[in-house]
Amino acid sequence: MSKTSFIVLTDEQKILFNKNLQSGDRFTFGKVCRKKVFFSRKSVKGLTARSLLPQISEAWNALTPTEKEAWKTAGVVCNMNGYNAFVKDKSARIKNNIAGNATPSILHQNWVGYLTVEAPATEIKLTQLHPHTYWVSQKVVGKKGMYEPVQIIEDLALPLKITMSYKSDLTSQGAGSFARLFARVRSSYQGVDRYTDLVCELSLSSGWVSIDNTLSSVIGQLISYNLYLHLYNVRGTLLCDNIKAEHSGQNWVRDTYCDDIDQSFTRAFYQIPDHWVALTLPDGSDFGTLYPQD
Repeated sequence: MSKTSFIVLTDEQKILFNKNLQSGDRFTFGKVCRKKVFFSRKSVKGLTARSLLPQISEAWNALTPTEKEAWKTAGVVCNMNGYNAFVKDKSARIKNNIAGNATPSILHQNWVGYLTVEAPATEIKLTQLHPHTYWVSQKVVGKKGMYEPVQIIEDLALPLKITMSYKSDLTSQGAGSFARLFARVRSSYQGVDRYTDLVCELSLSSGWVSIDNTLSSVIGQLISYNLYLHLYNVRGTLLCDNIKAEHSGQNWVRDTYCDDIDQSFTRAFYQIPDHWVALTLPDGSDFGTLYPQD
């Protein structure tokens, strides 16, 4: 295999290069790979046989106009059109061997996050860090399946609004039990760090609902904040989706649709913080992403 350190291409060469070659690992061990341009009839037949799209397209065409409009409404929540929202949801149902179609909802879509607490545990606590500066993994526009690390500067400004949809099936294990989503806001006043909590108290037993709260002022100069999901002195399961922390006109939560809440990053993306980090995770407690069957 030939090794190169740097090449400069003319515009004509770039056309040929992009048509026939592609980058391998761009960060740790840079290399160039041949694109597979031609596929045999056998390969094409195999690809179409494995595709779920024909089956999903048939199911979509069988929907009534009212049902399609409901998927369109649900898709708006996660920045999708109705068809794409249906495709993503139906794919998850097929992969999980669940028959039929889901009922579209504006409270949750396809994959959701879960927190479970079973004996001997009675607590789980997660955090998502939001310092002033951090890195995220961002899709490269126009490049299928390619991502790059991007530095984010989050200048915190009030009001700060936190939102979450959730479904809970939790049982209290004694005094002081609670389930909550909260943001801990750090500010500085007369040289001393101060912390203000913006709390959304969650019901221990509830169907899918949405909850939010807003913080409009703190003492001192704003610095940063962190988000927390905390189940204390309870056992059971909490499902969550559409988590948001909005300020300065945008939502800053990473993985707001809970597609992979326990995702971590390695190799060239090592500087990117995990979506959610477990601060308290005793034996019997767990968290991740699943497809809800109801």
